[in-house]
Amino acid sequence: MAAPSPGPREVLASSPEAGSRAAAAGSSRRGLLWRLRDKQSRLGLFEIDPGHELHQMTCMMQAGLWAATQVSMDHPPTQGFELGTLAGPAFARLRRSLGLADEDYQAALGPGGPYLQFLSTSKSKASFFLSHDQRFFLKTQRRREVQVLLAHLPRYVQHLQRHPHSLLARLLGVHSLRVAQGKKKYFIIMQSVFFPAGRISERYDIKGCEVSRWVDPAPEGSPIVLVLKDLNFEGKTINLGPQRSWFLCQMELDTAFLRELNVLDYSLLMAFQRLHEDEKGLGSSLIFRTVRSVRGIQSPEESGAQNRRLLPDAPNALHIVDGPEQRYFLGLVDLVTVYGLRKRLEHLWKTLRYPGRTFSTVSPACYARRLCQWAEAHTE
Repeated sequence: MAAPSPGPREVLASSPEAGSRAAAAGSSRRGLLWRLRDKQSRLGLFEIDPGHELHQMTCMMQAGLWAATQVSMDHPPTQGFELGTLAGPAFARLRRSLGLADEDYQAALGPGGPYLQFLSTSKSKASFFLSHDQRFFLKTQRRREVQVLLAHLPRYVQHLQRHPHSLLARLLGVHSLRVAQGKKKYFIIMQSVFFPAGRISERYDIKGCEVSRWVDPAPEGSPIVLVLKDLNFEGKTINLGPQRSWFLCQMELDTAFLRELNVLDYSLLMAFQRLHEDEKGLGSSLIFRTVRSVRGIQSPEESGAQNRRLLPDAPNALHIVDGPEQRYFLGLVDLVTVYGLRKRLEHLWKTLRYPGRTFSTVSPACYARRLCQWAEAHTE
């Protein structure tokens, strides 16, 4: 199957009234007990309520995204802002390949509940959101980053077809938002690597270097959820058991692909969740082909590169790897930083400023090799 082209851009109008009615109906069906349990699972996250500075923007994002999946049915009317869908057909095909129904996607991202925000440890100026069920992650992007992502989209889709168990984050949509005659804002949607979030005890963002890679942990007992970094992980290991060889092989395959795209500064996201007794032992002898695996290209020359594994019976199974004692959430994110002139100059400056120390701005080949070395050194 040929990789899809980015496809046309279509400007979609919103129907917040219809979305609110659908959300209200769904909410009443969920019942009080479900809502209380859902609220409890949001520990450390903050609802973007009417007093929040980003409330108006996220409401427009919700209404527009609801309309984006509804437009093929009833063409909702314009409501004073424009939400653009970029490469819509390509992302729709990708969502279908993951078994994600448009109705579920619409319900999670539409006005059924407020988006959630967490305290990000990223140095970028991007805004980060989670859908109310924490299944989808939204992040604002600069126009240049969106251009890079769309330019790489055909090869990204092809890579996922060849390696259906790839650790790369699954991108689900790219959109633009413009209010009246204001400046366009761009944002991406992807599956959250940290889903389902219940019982997760630690979260890390790993780049395989040391400069600016420490986060002050939250005080003991604090409800704040922080994503820690490389230096916070010192002295720890990931015990993958028989799945270690699969993980290291997949890291090599995915970082080689990113090296070919000439990108760097991506992160290995990682989280820990202790397995219950009845969950242990289900992850042994997993590195073989199975009908339960996500399907990819089946030609003989590709079969050796599939690097398949038996997927756990859990939501978001592609990003979940069960070790003997722990469940690990693993994924590679932030795939749009190109090693151009600006990054080459930054590399030179950091070489002078941090002699003898490791930092993130290095050549794509060095970056890929170093992150794979980190994975090998910190797994058993």
